[in-house]
Amino acid sequence: MNQKAFIFDLDGVIVDTAKYHFLAWQKIAGRLGINFSHEHNEQLKGVSRVRSLDIILGLGGVEAAQEDKDRWLIEKNEDYLGYITNMKEDEILEGVVPVLQYLKDNNQKIALGSASKNARPILEKVGILHYFDAIVDGNDVTNAKPDPEVFIRAAQLLGMQSEGAMVFEDSVAGIQAANVADMVSIGIGDKTVLHEAQYNFNDFTEISTEFLEQLVKN
Repeated sequence: MNQKAFIFDLDGVIVDTAKYHFLAWQKIAGRLGINFSHEHNEQLKGVSRVRSLDIILGLGGVEAAQEDKDRWLIEKNEDYLGYITNMKEDEILEGVVPVLQYLKDNNQKIALGSASKNARPILEKVGILHYFDAIVDGNDVTNAKPDPEVFIRAAQLLGMQSEGAMVFEDSVAGIQAANVADMVSIGIGDKTVLHEAQYNFNDFTEISTEFLEQLVKN
């Protein structure tokens, strides 16, 4: 069988850690008397921690000294890390493990390509680190998606060509990064949002072994 590179994003693809970012931000906002809802949280998607704090302060019309901001950023991250420390296997999104197992059983190369700086501990906590031949996370790259650096580096670590590598992504920026890198982009989530992807599935339960076979053969 051909050997191909399969690269997975982490958050929203393998696990859902977005809820923990939300809880950590909500705690900071609450202390400052700012109402912070799930709707407000949408504004923080794909946004840096520093910029996220500015958005939240803006919602409450709160002015703050830089030293206060720095302290809140540290507190937010510590809260978030506290939440992910307690993650368990049942937090893996449905259908992911059978796909990883199929690829492993068929001698395919598997990598993680994520902006998260906590990718390794998260994969360890949920018990699937052993599936991955390479991990590229926020500690390894300088350019954020839609720059393709994270995926190109992942393919290199696997010893594979970028062209024809497969990328599973749930964000528009991630799909764009895969397309720029000349990789096969597979959108996980809302098709209307991820319309630039070559293939689309609502989640991994919709991905058949026939589809994976086809990817390997082509």
